[in-house]
Amino acid sequence: MTQTTLAPPTRQRGRDRLPRTALFGLFLSGFVGILTECLPAGLLPDISGTLHTSVSLTGQTVTIYAAATAIGAIPLARATSHWPRKNVLQLALATVAVTNALTALSGDYALTLVIRFVAGLGTGLIWPLLGGYAARLAPEGRQGRAIAIALAGTPVSLALGIPAGTWLGGLGGWQLAFWASAALTALTMVWILATLPNLEGRPADQRVKVSRVLVTPGLRVILTALAAYMIAHNILYTYVTDFLRHLGMGGQTGWVLFAFGATSILTVLVVGTHIDRHLRKLVVASTALFAIAVLVLALFSGVPVLIYAAAAAWGLAFGSSPSLFIGAAINATGAAADVAQSITITVFSASIALGGLLGGVLVADLGAASITWASLALLAVAAAAVVGGKKHAFPGSA
Repeated sequence: MTQTTLAPPTRQRGRDRLPRTALFGLFLSGFVGILTECLPAGLLPDISGTLHTSVSLTGQTVTIYAAATAIGAIPLARATSHWPRKNVLQLALATVAVTNALTALSGDYALTLVIRFVAGLGTGLIWPLLGGYAARLAPEGRQGRAIAIALAGTPVSLALGIPAGTWLGGLGGWQLAFWASAALTALTMVWILATLPNLEGRPADQRVKVSRVLVTPGLRVILTALAAYMIAHNILYTYVTDFLRHLGMGGQTGWVLFAFGATSILTVLVVGTHIDRHLRKLVVASTALFAIAVLVLALFSGVPVLIYAAAAAWGLAFGSSPSLFIGAAINATGAAADVAQSITITVFSASIALGGLLGGVLVADLGAASITWASLALLAVAAAAVVGGKKHAFPGSA
């Protein structure tokens, strides 16, 4: 048995406390990244009216964003790996802020797709930075907690940011939501400028090839588990409205998603406290709990109270899963952690797009009930990878 320690290649010394103000800047960066990606989802009818397209076509503004993030994560991370870290993050945030403003101004569908693609490239720079940046800022033995804080923007944005954006859209039009997102991103840049130390990048002659990182023991197992887990999640999350309508609970979608969002925030506290010593246990628990929740959704679809309980369990399992998988990748790859994170983000973003695509095919051909069984099959693959990856991918704690 080996102790799980998230050890980055470089970190600041002489600290015994987490630099919470700096980590909050990383948290905000992740928050606005997810907010920008998913914001159209709650505003599709209004946006489609402005762009004179169907709701389904307008929904591709989310797909193209995720695709750009997946395409851009590795090459952009490599191209900027020798830049000071804060400079890269500020450039990425500036891209997100400007593209949010341009989206609010655009009335043309094709132009909006181009703008959203560029926005996705900006996020493709943000996500590979967060985990490694947080780990380098943290004192010895607390890197996992720092990563959990930095990546907590994902569940918090899904639980609070997206509903708030939808509310703003209803209050003053969908453009107001994008202007607000642009303003929040600009404020995040100011916070980062004031609080985040500008850590050095990796010299060009020390960059590690992607092909070399991919053969690191354990990494491919981590990526397999991540892909299966995230595709399962996105099949279910993307089409949860169709599934609930199938159950006769279409009018309760908002409350079901609230149950999911509330517990996904709660899990940030749980994982942040224990990730440094119990990474493996947390990954196993997350995968198992998610599978149990999906099984309940599949078998007890006629019992509303169990649907709510399953949604809450699903949120508890999923909330900090990015922290767990990225933490495992950092731990497995050591000095090549920056490259490993870009690979992980590529798989993560591709899983979002693939989950939406597969879910659409399943709903169209086999009905909404089929998405639970497909998700359950994928979670079985994820569980096998997690349980079997005890030596290198998800080692046990002492």
